[in-house]
Amino acid sequence: MSRPRFIALLLALTTLIVFLPAGRFSFLNYDDNDYVSDNPHVNAGLTPAGVKWAFTAFHAGNWHPLTWISHMTDCTLFGLNPGAHHFVNILFHAANAALLFGLLLRLTERIWPSALAAALFAWHPLHVESVAWISERKDVLSTFFAMLTLLSYAKFARQNCRRSFWLALAFFALGLLAKPMLVTLPFVLLLLDYWPLQRFSRSNFRRTVWIEKIPFFALTAISCVITFLAQKNCEAVVSLTDISLRYRLENAPVAVVNYLLNFFVPVHLAAIYPMPAKFSALQVALFVAVLALIFIAAWRWRNIRPYFSVGWLWFLGTLIPVIGIVQVGSAAMADRYTYLPSVGFFIAVIFLAADLAVQFHTPKILVTALAGALLVACIFATEFQLQFWRDSETLFRRTAAVTQNNDVALVNLGVALELQNRQTEALAIYRQAEKLGPSRYQLHTNLGNLLAKMNQHAEALAEFREALRRRPGNAKLQNFIGIELAALGRSNEALTAFTEAEAFDPQYVWPHVEAAKTLFKLGRDAEAVDELRTALRMAPDNFKILATAAYYLAANENAAARDSKFAVLLGSKANLIAGGNQPAVFDALGIACAANGDFTNAQVCVENALTLATAAKMKNLELLQKRLELYKNRQPWRESFRATNAPAKD
Repeated sequence: MSRPRFIALLLALTTLIVFLPAGRFSFLNYDDNDYVSDNPHVNAGLTPAGVKWAFTAFHAGNWHPLTWISHMTDCTLFGLNPGAHHFVNILFHAANAALLFGLLLRLTERIWPSALAAALFAWHPLHVESVAWISERKDVLSTFFAMLTLLSYAKFARQNCRRSFWLALAFFALGLLAKPMLVTLPFVLLLLDYWPLQRFSRSNFRRTVWIEKIPFFALTAISCVITFLAQKNCEAVVSLTDISLRYRLENAPVAVVNYLLNFFVPVHLAAIYPMPAKFSALQVALFVAVLALIFIAAWRWRNIRPYFSVGWLWFLGTLIPVIGIVQVGSAAMADRYTYLPSVGFFIAVIFLAADLAVQFHTPKILVTALAGALLVACIFATEFQLQFWRDSETLFRRTAAVTQNNDVALVNLGVALELQNRQTEALAIYRQAEKLGPSRYQLHTNLGNLLAKMNQHAEALAEFREALRRRPGNAKLQNFIGIELAALGRSNEALTAFTEAEAFDPQYVWPHVEAAKTLFKLGRDAEAVDELRTALRMAPDNFKILATAAYYLAANENAAARDSKFAVLLGSKANLIAGGNQPAVFDALGIACAANGDFTNAQVCVENALTLATAAKMKNLELLQKRLELYKNRQPWRESFRATNAPAKD
């Protein structure tokens, strides 16, 4: 085996070992639920319907169909085993390290600086977030295709191989389908044309290097338009009214210098860096001066140390989409944003250090010792940072501890506690977050949901109304208000709220489902069934709605409102879409089978429901046991959905 291949293999294997603990980590309540664990399109696995959704949906403010397909493939292969999903991230990161080494070696023909830069990329703690967070699959996947793009382009530039040019373009397109942050990659190609490819120094190539980038910039333009539409559709882009242009321009240099500091001193890394209330003029001036000095050095060294200029512009240029001029979300910066930009930083720093070592005749043994110590320190720092990503509670307790006034971290910590059924602790954390960020509608939404679980419906109603006041016209919040009004027995008000939610968003299906439940309670079964059928027409592939309709149409004491054959069809379809892993769906299908006289399959369904519910550590399984006994005695499950208590006056 040649030395370069051995080094690439060693890089990949060591990276796998360093990040192997993540294979025992769980899903986080921070995007992982939205991306994978609670996303029915994804956790149903790789299906034609799922692929269609991946290319047509603007879910979570993003359009990255290849990332969705990657997650779907994981679900097909591994189900919802979080360790396996984590390990796929690790594999991509290890591959990226090996590819980066190959790229730098092909470009520079300097083996040891290339190896050190690739190792630092692989083992630096700033990259823990991109690797140990399942939702950041888009980072490691897009960078995988970015590395293939650059490798193919380098071969094209060195050997004038047209096939490699078209491969580079194809890999770039795939990278954009994984994460649109790659939109600045054509500029990186131009930087590589300057150094080390030196294509600008040949007069006959100066025009060519620009013309041949036109297809790359065309893909960039298309990706930018689609990304803007996706983020606008989900209201992810923060308006200038909420965060002024002046604040954004002040935050940009501060964020860049903080990224640089984190490369050198990676302590107090956090999942969320809150935006400070304001910046001091002295701080902004100082950080701008630091950046100006780096620019001056890059300009003065553009001929004698071109790697520094190229590395610096690579770092800064690939950060531009996420530097906050177009603000998405409420974070001042994020470790994950450094994943691809860090390559430029490591090129600038490592190749500069290598040249200075030669210039000052530094003994090789000392250089080797310093490089080894640096890598060992990175590995220890990465292992330290990695431990905080093992679960949501650990991550957000750490984030709250190393940052100040971080209400977003506290809200996510509250969610983590709530999911563990530690409701009193979660409520205290939410109240703590409320003191820091009372204007966040998400906080009031979370408070409303928690208070509803605690049967404090009047308080929950107040929180949802406060959330709606801060987010007017939100159909989901209006629907929550209707649910709480129904829980308080104010049925007519609830129905009015559901109607208003439908008006806010005619495509939002859940007000029809909740209206059906309320109408059943009022004994208006025919109207309730009409609402269920409307919901089914609107969302024919939503397994939760299918299962809900199957349950109501099969279990109703009112024979006129029952449709057991249709209920079986709905339950079977729900179970197929859910992948046979949802206890509530099996339960609804069992009720439908029993209503249709098929008690054998009804028993199988409820037994599956019990098995899945027990494995998920669900509580209060007495109803499932009771239904099983009925089915064994060849009796269907029947219940009245009509409220037994008189409704409260509206």
